[in-house]
Amino acid sequence: MTKKYEIIIKYIQDLSVEIPTAETFIFSREHITKYVLGINISTKTLKNKMIEIVTKLTYKDPHENKRKSHFEISFATVIRMLGEKVDKVEIEKILLCDVQKEIYPELETILIRLIKDSGFPELKLDKKIDFDQLYLKKSN
Repeated sequence: MTKKYEIIIKYIQDLSVEIPTAETFIFSREHITKYVLGINISTKTLKNKMIEIVTKLTYKDPHENKRKSHFEISFATVIRMLGEKVDKVEIEKILLCDVQKEIYPELETILIRLIKDSGFPELKLDKKIDFDQLYLKKSN
């Protein structure tokens, strides 16, 4: 099966670490394993059969409290669709599943490095994102 897209460029669009105080940092170090990874994918059609996909990962405390840190990365990928005609359903799968599986290992590495370099060296993201499963859930 031939690929129906090619990645033209990928880059970090936005990067954010928020640790407001030393007290927050100490509290966060004790609770970092309870933080959850969130993902949001948005797309924008460009000229010449190109599409921009922004994959935003957030790693934050799911509980409401005043002492929490926040880590976020927005990673932009621009792809060009290959071939003459690709139907809408197939394009959606490419954007939400295929491209994500291709870029995610790099994106996860950047986020983990960012969090570790921010003072959380023992962090491990054990749970992997299953983009096929997420796509199937969304489709049903």
